[in-house]
Amino acid sequence: MTRALPIFFALIFAGAVAAQDRYVGYYYPEVTSEESFDRIVRASDGASKAVRIDFVNLLTSSQLEAPESPRFVFFAKGEDADTLILTALDDEVFATLYRARAIMAQLTVAVRQGGFFQQEELQYVATFYDLLQLMHFNELVISDGRSWTHRVRFQR
Repeated sequence: MTRALPIFFALIFAGAVAAQDRYVGYYYPEVTSEESFDRIVRASDGASKAVRIDFVNLLTSSQLEAPESPRFVFFAKGEDADTLILTALDDEVFATLYRARAIMAQLTVAVRQGGFFQQEELQYVATFYDLLQLMHFNELVISDGRSWTHRVRFQR
């Protein structure tokens, strides 16, 4: 009986961890690094699930309309579509976390040109992470789709 207790608790703990991130092993490998993004450029009521899904659909549509094939994909997961996942489709684009962060910087340029940031006068200060936080995404998960996954948790 005493030997069964550690195994029982290990199984419960493993189940709790798996329930916490049910996408590990399906959409991306185990999370290998994490960070918190706690800067708040503007208080926001947040966006609804539908707005977050429309945002991801817009990003995906713009990729599919481009002449070249997408090198990474976006998708929203979670009951409220509050987890944004970016997974590389080739071995070069997110070969390192630094390259993935460079893509985030490039996405910042794209969102700064959008009407929302200009209307709110945020085009000179806000980043892609700021937009995700304003839209009330809880986290961004970036992965090379092979060996590493980085999680950014958004604090409010």
